[in-house]
Amino acid sequence: MLLTVDIGNTNLTLGLYEGDKLNPHWRLATDHNRMPDEYGLQLLGLLQHAGKSVKDLTGICLASVVPPLTNRVVQACREYLKQEPLVVDTGVKTGIRIRYEDPKAVGADRVADAVATMHLYGGPACIVDFGTATTFNALTKEGDYLGGAITAGINLAADALFTHAAKLQRIDLQRPPSVIGRNTVHAMQSGLLFGYVSMVEGMVARFRSELGSDMKVIATGGLAETVAQETKVINILAPWLTLDGLRIIWELNR
Repeated sequence: MLLTVDIGNTNLTLGLYEGDKLNPHWRLATDHNRMPDEYGLQLLGLLQHAGKSVKDLTGICLASVVPPLTNRVVQACREYLKQEPLVVDTGVKTGIRIRYEDPKAVGADRVADAVATMHLYGGPACIVDFGTATTFNALTKEGDYLGGAITAGINLAADALFTHAAKLQRIDLQRPPSVIGRNTVHAMQSGLLFGYVSMVEGMVARFRSELGSDMKVIATGGLAETVAQETKVINILAPWLTLDGLRIIWELNR
């Protein structure tokens, strides 16, 4: 049984695989102050909740875009799960070619997304990851990762409005009754949700002009389903794409 761990700025996403089947999976809040022992106890608790034990684990594959937390989680895996995690970094086999000007600057989660897309769906593809940042990632038919675009995520934009505009309140992101908001809450929900949907549609069109008309669009991340319900440009909804990529990377490096 393989444990996959994706450490993001907002969420800590984990999944257990038996073969290529994802069984229990969790999306937790990232706690930047948590110590290795706390992470270790949390991991043990999740295993117990799934009816598994440390002895059931055959490996751990980990991706992180939060360097201060990487070593803490690795230490927790060593001490509490008795496993040395495979950390996705330079030198790890991925099966794809990174054509970024500085390959080391590509986030491990974006690499894992590209690996999963190439193996499961094929290219050319635009991978849209709705996380702390919203990223658009370009993958060619041959499996070359070209790069992409990065902008603020929806929740980050919502927090910025609340923080910097005195009369705007913190809101839950959900679909308003109409595009034209008749009160401040609905107006903010419209701007955030439909504004991001329109951005996705526009960026997808621009990516397609460079990658070709047969480009697939894959959406992943915590808010992927919310956005996908509002547009027809997303072909595949894959909320656990990064974990699938980690599983494949683990298999390539065994």
